[in-house]
This record gives sequence, structure tokens and C-alpha cells, in this order.
Amino acid sequence: MAEQESTFPVSENAPSGPEQQQLPDADAYFSLGDPIADTKAPGGPIESRWSERKFGAKLVNPANRRKLSVIIVGTGLAGASAAATLGESGYQVKSFCYQDSPRRAHSIAAQGGINAAKNYRNDGDSTFRLFYDTVKGGDYRSRESNVYRLAEVSANIIDQCVAQGVPFAREYGGLLDTRSFGGVQVQRTFYARGQTGQQLLLGAYQALERQIAAGTVTMYAKHDMLELVVADGRARGIVVRDLTTGEIETHFADVVVLATGGYGNVFFLSTNAMGSNVTAAWRAHRKGAYFANPCYTQIHPTCIPVSGDYQSKLTLMSESLRNDGRIWVPKSGEDTREARDIPEDERDYYLERRYPAFGNLVPRDIASRAAKAVCDEGRGVGPGGLGVYLDFADAIKRLGRKAVEAKYGNLFDMYAQITGEDPYETPMRIYPAVHYTMGGLWVDYDLQSTIPGLFVTGEANFSDHGANRLGASALMQGLADGYFVLPNTIADYLADGPFEKIDDTHPAAVEAVTEVTDRVQKLLSVKGTRTVDSFHRELGQIMWEYCGMERSEEGLRKAIGMIRELREAFWNDVLVPGSGNDLNQSLERAGRVADFLELGELMCVDALHRRESCGGHFRAESQTEDGEALRHDDQFAYVAAWEFTGTGQQPVLHKEDLVYEFVEMKQRSYK
Repeated sequence: MAEQESTFPVSENAPSGPEQQQLPDADAYFSLGDPIADTKAPGGPIESRWSERKFGAKLVNPANRRKLSVIIVGTGLAGASAAATLGESGYQVKSFCYQDSPRRAHSIAAQGGINAAKNYRNDGDSTFRLFYDTVKGGDYRSRESNVYRLAEVSANIIDQCVAQGVPFAREYGGLLDTRSFGGVQVQRTFYARGQTGQQLLLGAYQALERQIAAGTVTMYAKHDMLELVVADGRARGIVVRDLTTGEIETHFADVVVLATGGYGNVFFLSTNAMGSNVTAAWRAHRKGAYFANPCYTQIHPTCIPVSGDYQSKLTLMSESLRNDGRIWVPKSGEDTREARDIPEDERDYYLERRYPAFGNLVPRDIASRAAKAVCDEGRGVGPGGLGVYLDFADAIKRLGRKAVEAKYGNLFDMYAQITGEDPYETPMRIYPAVHYTMGGLWVDYDLQSTIPGLFVTGEANFSDHGANRLGASALMQGLADGYFVLPNTIADYLADGPFEKIDDTHPAAVEAVTEVTDRVQKLLSVKGTRTVDSFHRELGQIMWEYCGMERSEEGLRKAIGMIRELREAFWNDVLVPGSGNDLNQSLERAGRVADFLELGELMCVDALHRRESCGGHFRAESQTEDGEALRHDDQFAYVAAWEFTGTGQQPVLHKEDLVYEFVEMKQRSYK
């Protein structure tokens, strides 16, 4: 079967002996293709580019919108807001999610806040400063045009959500309250205690439900997208499996939008919901959509540490806690006293010491590596020494317990329920964990992928965050794409429609359905000895060890070999009980893990080829004397867009050069 074939050189894991081949140079794992460019972004002053693009894009009159159909996969903030907006505009929208309700999308788990350049605090914030902070936070590996547009529309998002009734926190006088997040020195983050994602998603959900009731949106819950239909060079539909009945269905439209989130669960343990996966994006990648910067994954610094081998996911503690909590470890690795028994002069507030200008609010990649470093030195706290303290004693003393409860009460309650410890009395223990993925399907300024008619929004695309996402910017991007960007850019494509109708008999549809049914039957027919989760857990261990917080050439090449062997073992020894004709969660997970096994290899190849450190991608061979990330702008100032050529075949690298006209590229410093 194709999934098992490989033309790559032998890995380090191959049996030793005289016949063993030498590992190749990193460049031997891929081939170089033609450059790629974003041709949709206008030139000229950055302040006018989005206005110019909107005016230059073709429009669709209201009567014609009723004749045009749109498929949207995913009902998180990006998908729900896009479906609601396009439905209200008059398009015929089909919305799909694998959850039993649109409001169970993973966006609901976001805690800390959403950024917007409103400058309510009069503390020097502006659209340009949000743009600058985002580009700098992404370690100069994101597009200027996209990031400026994100900053520009951010203020509109808050007005939109307030109008929907989102209960943002307010000051005593009734004005919207804000707080800070990592990587910035202003207070631009709007929040609803530690439930911001939930409240924003409920706002988008009620807008979506309004359109469902109006008949402009048809909702398909419990439907898992398993294939993209590309007919005559355009994305024209999807193949889905009804997760309750097992029935394979095809749905067609004039355009397809993927809003399916990130791929952090390739690491098995992450802060993502257990159902979060890469399948929709990966199926599109296999059909011709380039995958950009897959190695850019974000490790979040404030998560509850792993407590045992039995865990299936990790729990995030909002970055907003770093506003008032202080992070520290004992100065001595031999100090085994309780936190409250360690005097101030024997504590190391290492972020405040190393980065005095930003202190505990340095960006996530820096805070995560710093936590790993002190734990590697033997100064970590808790079981296994994999933890640092997040201490609120000073905040409680300064503000009072009631004020802290008002800001963070639900987060403190969640921590207490999970750990059995009272964070009001003793410091929280936190440790970095996989959280967000900056990589995703390549899109142009219009959010269109390399497949005409396939648009990608939110975390599923790569476009806005470079090599590291600033906190509170995920919700901002999802709603910006869904409410304000996509509705303007998709019209330019749909103005040429409606396109020729196709149905189940079209060769492209028949081929896509056949691919899905063959894959399902193959998974069910292996009847091996190992569970799906055992393969997923082993893949996650490989990825965390060799493609996690720190990567090296030797480790990445080793990981590629291990992943290939694991993928071959999967297709020969996986056990998927049951049938495909009814509810079968093992079958669902098996298909997703099969895609993770392919994605994991591409992530390692991408990390291997990028011989620099930037943002969330830290190569051990490329660091400054004091251990900070060292970029090589002369060699790697580009987006790595990968083309799929077949399972086990060398992927093709297409480079999109990054040109900075408005922000000076320089070494990041938060000191």
C-alpha cells in the first residue's frame, strides 16, 4: 500500500552492519521547487493596502449571492463567524463540524483574552504598535501585509462582539477593561475572566444559529471531513463520514473554506481538545494545497505539569496569570522545602532577572525555553523536577484576595480541582506544553490556498503569526478572518461563478469517495495487535523529544527514521475494532493518527532544513552566547511552502521570500 512505501535513504534506526548506509545531508530529504509569491497583496503604503484590496476586488450583487454555494468546515471562531457572515450576506452555506454541536469547537477552551488596538488605556498603543509587536513576536517570519491588516481590523472585532452581547470585563465606571499579555508593554487584551474563548464563541454561535433558523446556513454536526473534491482544477466539494451512521457522503459547492484549527495533537499530549486533528488540512495538502512552515509549533509556558503516563491531554492555565503572578524556582537545586518556607533571597525570579524590561510577560517561546533551562539545571519543582512556581502571594498582598478572585477565580478553581492544591495558599506549579501551531496551509492575501476555490481561515492557515504567536492573538485572527477578511475576499473568486454543477457521478467525486472507502477498509482490515492510541502516544514521544522545545540536526534525522518505521508498523499492526457502518471512535482516531504520522515526518523535514533558530523553532546549533535564538536572515527569511508528491516521496520546497519595508529586521530583545 502507498502509505508504507518509502524512497528515502536508510535512517539511523536501520539495523547496524556493513550494509548500513550513511545518513544523507539534510538537503537530501527534500527537493527544491520554483519560488512562490503572494500576488494578491497590493503594494504602496501599508496603511492603505487592505482598503485598496477591498476596493479592487470584484463584488457579487445580492441577487446573485443566492445562486452561489459555500462549504465551511469547522465551527470555531473562524468557521462560525464566517458562516454567519456569509449566510447573512445571502450565500447558500453548508457548515460542517465533527462535534455534536457547533459550540463545542475547541475555540471554547481559550481563556485569557483577545487583542485589539483601541488604546483605551492611553498607554501608547496603536494599530502600528500592534503590527510591530506581532511581527517582532513572530521573530520576523510573518508577512507585513497580513499582520498589518490583522491589527487594522482588530478594533472592529471588539465592537462587533460587544454588539452581540459578549460580556467583556468592565471597570468600575462601566468601560471595557484590558490587561497585558506576553511580548507587549501595553494593555490591549480584552477579556471575560478566564472564559474569553467561550464567550466569544457563544457570540459567533448565536449569530450562526440565527442564519440556520433563517435558512441561509445548513448545519451538519457529527460529520468528519475525510477528503477534498478537486474538479477541473478547483475545490468543489468534500467527502464526509457521518460519525453516527458511518455513511459516506459527498457535498458540493462553488467554494470550500477550511476553518479546522491546528495540528498540535501530533504530539499526543497537548492543550488541544482530544478530537483536534489535521485531517481536513492534510487531505487538502495531498490534493495540492501547499503546507507552510509546519515546524512552527508553539509551546505554551503556563500549563499544569504532566502527572503520570495515563494522561491523554494537558491543561492550559491562561497566560493572563502572568500579569500578576511571579514565576520563580529555588536558587539551589537541592532545596526541597515547601515553597512558602523558601525566603525571598533564596528564590530566583529568573524571567525578571534575565528580561527586566518585560519580566514575566516575555513572549511564550522565550518563557518556555527559560523554564526548560532552569529545570534542566536541576532546579525544577514538583514530581520529576518538571515544574516552576507561578506565585500570587505578592498580588494577593497588593490587591487583596477578592480582587484576585474577580480576575482569575475560575482559573484558580480549575487548578485546585485538577491538582488538589489551593493556589491562594501555595504557588501554582506550571511547565511548558504544546499549545498552538503557527504553521498551516499556505494562503495568499485573499486567504486562498494553492488550490483555486479552497480558502483557509484561522489557525488552519499559516499567514499571520510567523514563528511565534503572541498571546491573545489567536482569537483575534479567527474572528478577523471570519467576520471581516474572508467575506470581502471570497467575493472576488465567487464573482466568476456559479460554476458548472457537479454531482456524485463526476470522476473527481467518484475518485474521492473511492479513496475514502478504500482507506476505511484498509484500517479495519489490518487487524493487528496494537491500539491506535499506542501508536499516537509513541509518535508524540518522538515529536516531543526531537521536534519539541529544542531541535538538532542529529535528533531530527533520527526522528524521521523513527517516524517512518512507526508508520510502517501502524499500517501492518494497528487494531481497529468494529465496523465502518456505525459509531466507531477507534476508526475516527485511526484515520487521524495515520495523517499525523505523515505530518510528523514533514514537520521534522521542515525543522531539519531550517538551520536557524526563530520563535518556536529552536535549533541547538543556532543560538547566541547567552542561549537566545539566533536567526540567519540572509538564508532563511522566507516562508517554507511544501508540496506533497506522495507518501514516502521527497516533498518539494517552494520558498516565498519575506520582504520587510516597514519594520526593521533585527535580533529580538526583551531585556
